[in-house]
Amino acid sequence: MSSLKNVLYFQAGLGVLANMFLLFFYTSIILGHKSKPMDMISFQLTFIHIVLVLSGGDIGLTDIFESLNIENDFKCKTTFYINRVMRGLSVCITCLLSVFQAVTISPSTSLLAKFKHKLKRHMIYVFFYLWSFNLSFSSRWIFYVGAFTNVSETNQMKVTKTCSLFPMNYITRALILTVTTSRDVFLVGVMLITSAYMVIILFRHQKQCKHLHSLSHLRASPEKRATQTILMLVVVFVVMYWVDFIISCTAVLLLVYHPVILTVQKFVMNAYPTIAPLVQISSDNRIINMLTTLWSKCHKTFLKG
Repeated sequence: MSSLKNVLYFQAGLGVLANMFLLFFYTSIILGHKSKPMDMISFQLTFIHIVLVLSGGDIGLTDIFESLNIENDFKCKTTFYINRVMRGLSVCITCLLSVFQAVTISPSTSLLAKFKHKLKRHMIYVFFYLWSFNLSFSSRWIFYVGAFTNVSETNQMKVTKTCSLFPMNYITRALILTVTTSRDVFLVGVMLITSAYMVIILFRHQKQCKHLHSLSHLRASPEKRATQTILMLVVVFVVMYWVDFIISCTAVLLLVYHPVILTVQKFVMNAYPTIAPLVQISSDNRIINMLTTLWSKCHKTFLKG
């Protein structure tokens, strides 16, 4: 069990560091007025992933609350609520990223091309709606989560070291599960549709390049690299999200949350926030060029010293 905890701490540390680096990069790009709409979406996703990792489990925000001597009930409600809001936003923003890229690379003759400028113009309103929706949608957990007391007496389901889900009637549990599943199925469905659409466009582009036999066309364009990155992110997200969702649903329905299963779920839940920034860093030429330049300067300074 201790080895699983160590892996979880290492994963959380790596995820926070990678996302902090990306957050710094996107902040400098945005403040420098050189950002694209895609950078704004990635900035949001990076911030969400930092909070998601810090609020997921017995690390991060929980440790901060303990150092401030805040009572367990408030701590449980706050951390669980923040975590659920960030999980919902992670789904929504990843879906938005996929949709925006599909619209961006769509041919000028397609139906989606008409939404290019509209989507860019109304991006702030989209962010406001997504945040408002998830903040209100996840507020129900405030009433069903609290400090863990005695599982044998109260029939609570322990979800962290000090927190538990309160018992709820079958209708409420079924309603929450149905609404949450409907939201996730819809958003993941949109991701899969837009991903399939992007794969078709990339396949057509590849065929055209082979037909023209042009070396300049065969080189991967920035749009193609960005599309491939987003496709990889969507695949990782869909796999990890549904594994996490199946574990959560099974545990809630059976009212069983074994410590090992809980630790594995935390690992799965933090997998996407950890992998996503590493994929983005390794595929963004701006970051690679910045790191190469920085390494070159450090190397020259070291040699002079």
